[in-house]
Amino acid sequence: MIERRKLLGLGLGVLGASAVGPMAAFAQSKFGPGADPIADLLMKQGDLGNAAEGMPENGLPEAPVPVAEPKRIISAEPRWVKLHNVHTQEKLEAVYFEKGEYVPDAVEALDKVLRDYRTGDVSEMNPKLYDIMAGLAARTESKSHFQIISGYRSPKTNAMLHARSGEVAKRSLHMDGKAIDLYLEDVSLDRLRTAALDLKQGGVGYYPVSNFVHVDVGAVRRWVGS
Repeated sequence: MIERRKLLGLGLGVLGASAVGPMAAFAQSKFGPGADPIADLLMKQGDLGNAAEGMPENGLPEAPVPVAEPKRIISAEPRWVKLHNVHTQEKLEAVYFEKGEYVPDAVEALDKVLRDYRTGDVSEMNPKLYDIMAGLAARTESKSHFQIISGYRSPKTNAMLHARSGEVAKRSLHMDGKAIDLYLEDVSLDRLRTAALDLKQGGVGYYPVSNFVHVDVGAVRRWVGS
């Protein structure tokens, strides 16, 4: 049984998606009812899957920037993460790491929020993504939930997007549960990007027009999209 103190807002979000005040209105106004913003963006700008691979606008992959392995401080302190899926309106706040280990029930619930909203497929996300988000929240001193544009992408969804655009990667880190596209309501996008780059824990894509930052646990690299 999921402990009440580890999962806050689970009844509101994972067990029954419902409007979340201003965020519901935001999602409706930004994307429109029944909109498929990721597919629309792909049609206009090229694949977000390429973002997961670190593909710049010219279609040529950037070489990973060689960097020293970042020094990690192992701590048993609890780690929190707060998510809001802008497509399903699910909202979840959870202690996903405690006493030196990841909390299975909390990680499972977070994975569900990050599922492929088109197919309903749930996949295990790389827990280091949650560490990246916890690090971003700490660096930016954000009090907001991470607004999730794209988490896990199923093979079926990726194939559909690939069929729509020749620039859609046949395989992306989203398909492996290793990438997330997100933003924070109380942090400017450029500041969020800077914080992600400072972490040096994976790829960072900056999409100022589409209003999100891509983070992944692949090679340390950076790129700018639209």
